Amino acid sequence: MIKPIEQMFVHRQDHFLIPAEMVANVQEDNNLDHAFLVLTKVKYATIPVLDKKQHFKGLLSLPMLTETMLGMNGIDPTRLGRKKVAEVMQTDVTTIKLPYDIEEILHLLVDQPFLVVVSDEGLFTGIVTRREIMKAVNFVAHDFDKYYAITAKEDLKLQN
Repeated sequence: MIKPIEQMFVHRQDHFLIPAEMVANVQEDNNLDHAFLVLTKVKYATIPVLDKKQHFKGLLSLPMLTETMLGMNGIDPTRLGRKKVAEVMQTDVTTIKLPYDIEEILHLLVDQPFLVVVSDEGLFTGIVTRREIMKAVNFVAHDFDKYYAITAKEDLKLQN
């Protein structure tokens, strides 16, 4: 990434993190029926899973819960009360730490709506969302010329 653009992203990085206390989550020992209620109420498709000491353990999504409810004779919501979050959560989750590597975040958010931020001890710190990064992209796209003089090197014709 060219330095001027990276510097503009760094200038906005204080806005990237949505702190842990603002992010809906469930604990790994919660029953899935509780997790279903949380996911339904917050209207998110995926939320972080934590242990009792606030360490990040994985992610839980609505499709994971739906899959659990599916039985041979149709949908059985009572199955949610018999399983714990830890039994169905996704554990192979890429996490990031402070200080941010802007280029890594940009690459990872291509395929994910948010990234989990953890401390060196694995404590859940919060999330960085694609939405917040897109706000920074918008800032760079609209304000670059306010911070840097732009001069074309040559008459460049971009090809598809």
